[in-house]
Amino acid sequence: MKIEIPEAKKLVFEMHIPIRWGDMDAMGHLNNTSYFRYLETIRIEWFRSIGCVPDPQGEGPVIVNAFCNFYKQLEYPGDVLLKMYVSDPGRTTFESWGTMERVDAPGVIYAAGGATTIWVDFPKQKATQLPDWMRQIVS
Repeated sequence: MKIEIPEAKKLVFEMHIPIRWGDMDAMGHLNNTSYFRYLETIRIEWFRSIGCVPDPQGEGPVIVNAFCNFYKQLEYPGDVLLKMYVSDPGRTTFESWGTMERVDAPGVIYAAGGATTIWVDFPKQKATQLPDWMRQIVS
């Protein structure tokens, strides 16, 4: 199943990640689990950059699903430009999207993925309304 990234989205963060030798698989290209790690890395770095540090005694974001579409093989050596987007804020959720391109091939999307994030009251283990400050960022 291929999930398309929407046209209506907001760019919120960019970063570079070097492709490591150990990220490859036996076929000589980036292992599929590494794509998910790269998407996780940009999501966590974006959260950190906006001061969104989950508090086990309070509230914070939880990923409830994730996907990745693979278009071209990423191979060592090289650097990946990751771009993070957000869209579709709901009462308790928002969508995040990520694209991956090689720094030396700007504009060519090698992979793209996303995740649904839900805001959670951790002690109650229950979804709760997105805080106003987060809603402002993701709108």
